[in-house]
Amino acid sequence: MFSPQGPSLRELAVQALSSVERGYDLLAPKFDHTPFRTPAALLDATAEALRPLGPFGRGLDVCCGTGAGLRVLGPLCREQVTGVDFSAGMLEQARRAHPHAEWVRADARALPVAGPFTESFDLAVTFGALGHFLPAERPALFAGVRRALRPGGLFAFPLITPPPVGSAWYWALSGFDLVMRVRNAVWRPPFVMYYGTSRLGALREELTAAGFTMTTVPLTALGRRADGLARGRLVLARRPGRS
Repeated sequence: MFSPQGPSLRELAVQALSSVERGYDLLAPKFDHTPFRTPAALLDATAEALRPLGPFGRGLDVCCGTGAGLRVLGPLCREQVTGVDFSAGMLEQARRAHPHAEWVRADARALPVAGPFTESFDLAVTFGALGHFLPAERPALFAGVRRALRPGGLFAFPLITPPPVGSAWYWALSGFDLVMRVRNAVWRPPFVMYYGTSRLGALREELTAAGFTMTTVPLTALGRRADGLARGRLVLARRPGRS
């Protein structure tokens, strides 16, 4: 799963016993050589689904990590692209890889209420980050993203279709979540990363409560499962325009 340039087992263990912020600071120099980086196929499928809705003006990558989302935002946005993350280590890697973009260190649960995070962006995206937020924290995240978007702006993110109940992947992901819950019950600081807390129904309720109108489209470029379901969907949460 890891290339020779990726982290060692010991480095992963140290990261897993750290806080989310400190863990990603430690992992940052080798993050792009791990399977945790958002796959290019998922980024490209997202860009393909968004392309008919654009072009867009300013773009925002929420929880940007090392900047993989620039693969989507760069071609779609005609103006400045900004990434925001609370890990200084991940932002350092993003700046090196994409010096033309703007990188801001901030907690996505408490985005600044002034400056560039108030009605400034036309498109916001996030990739692979929702599992780092407890359900009780997502309302603040979604409220901040809505505030950062201009009226009519779009918040988009992909969701992988959950595996069938009882399948090997179902038990693997459920087992991972269980291990994380046990880890966080007995060890401090907590490391929040859960696969089973970002279900579409709950996200729809939370995004609607935050003032978005939400639809989804299948990510057909990812293919379909044996049961015919698309392997992923793109959530499209629109901030209503001014009346």
